[in-house]
Amino acid sequence: MTDFFDALETRDEATREADQLALLKKQLAHAKANSAHYAKALADVDVDSVDSLSDLASLPLTRKSDLLQAQQDNPPFGGLNATATSDLLRVFMSPGPIADPEGHTDDWWRMGRAAYAAGLRKGDIVLNCFSYHHTPAGHMFETAAKAVGCAVYPGGVGQTDAQVAAIQHFGISAYVGTPDFLKVILDKAVELGADVSSLKKALVSGGPLFPSMREEYEARGIEVVQCFGTADLGLVSYETSAKEGMVVDENVILEIVRPGTGEPVTDGEVGEIIVTMLTNTDYPLIRFGTGDMSAVMDGSCPTGRTNKRIKGWMGRADQRTKVKGMFVDPAQVNRVVKAHDEVEKMRLEITLVDNADVMTVKVETSKASDQLKAALEDAVRTEIKLRGVIEFAEIGSLPNDGKVIDDQRSYE
Repeated sequence: MTDFFDALETRDEATREADQLALLKKQLAHAKANSAHYAKALADVDVDSVDSLSDLASLPLTRKSDLLQAQQDNPPFGGLNATATSDLLRVFMSPGPIADPEGHTDDWWRMGRAAYAAGLRKGDIVLNCFSYHHTPAGHMFETAAKAVGCAVYPGGVGQTDAQVAAIQHFGISAYVGTPDFLKVILDKAVELGADVSSLKKALVSGGPLFPSMREEYEARGIEVVQCFGTADLGLVSYETSAKEGMVVDENVILEIVRPGTGEPVTDGEVGEIIVTMLTNTDYPLIRFGTGDMSAVMDGSCPTGRTNKRIKGWMGRADQRTKVKGMFVDPAQVNRVVKAHDEVEKMRLEITLVDNADVMTVKVETSKASDQLKAALEDAVRTEIKLRGVIEFAEIGSLPNDGKVIDDQRSYE
């Protein structure tokens, strides 16, 4: 049994760069010829003149934050797709709302590499606690488990009693889902007096894995590693057993740029993650600005994987952030405000309490009432798809710092 998912993970730097340059040129030509968006964005780019990976810095960015408007103007995918919608395997609607495709190739999001690095192997039964409905996360990790030969129990979100019962009944050995939901399941097992000791491995994503969380899980006998990906890009980077940074996926090129620009920063400097996909011909995203922050680490992974590493997720370049695995966008908050004349200003404060995300909704109003509180709770749950604690504030009392979403969690 090899220690690596495939031979790509141990290439020397020169070989990787040459391989990726060849794929990049092929992808640029493909995107330019088959995607309406890139036909326009790359109209002035001579693909034959791209001689090195550093030439990427001269190409235009396509930002995730621009997708909302692009998809409204040119539904369903803003013209970024190179495969007709009817020829795809599945289509999804992620929070925002942003449309996401899935093509027909096996492990389309390339998450199998992260699953393998997490120790998932044939013989494991995986509890998949990502949602299978509307959004693609459940299918992303379902196909990852299939890629490494695992059986899957499609648990989805919620129903913790049923999740615990499934772990016991099937002897489930691995969990995939958000970092905080694993604690909910384990605590429920304690409450029920259930034996879930078969659970030994976990691959988490969709939110930060705080050090205190990892320590708690390891104390319960579960080795936890994380990966970073998006519904648009699939896998971007993944943690290994060394737990020293996150190794970049072999089928993407990752840049770190100064937020608000396309200019690369020096290794070690924190900036925005920009990703170019090399092998996805259905949705060939070029220099896709994720809005997520990280930094390149020195050296390579102690496991022998030779690709560059990043420090992991270090917050957002914009105010868009993840709460309980769901993106929350300032535009969603604004829609709630506009629908309620009594509200002058609204601000979401995201904190971490007992290793769980808490969203407090601070509301400036001169007309505070139980009725308004109930209406806002319903509006927030409908628009943002999360429950928030409503707290009223006096007019003019919230900070005048331009923040609509104030993420107060520490990512150190």
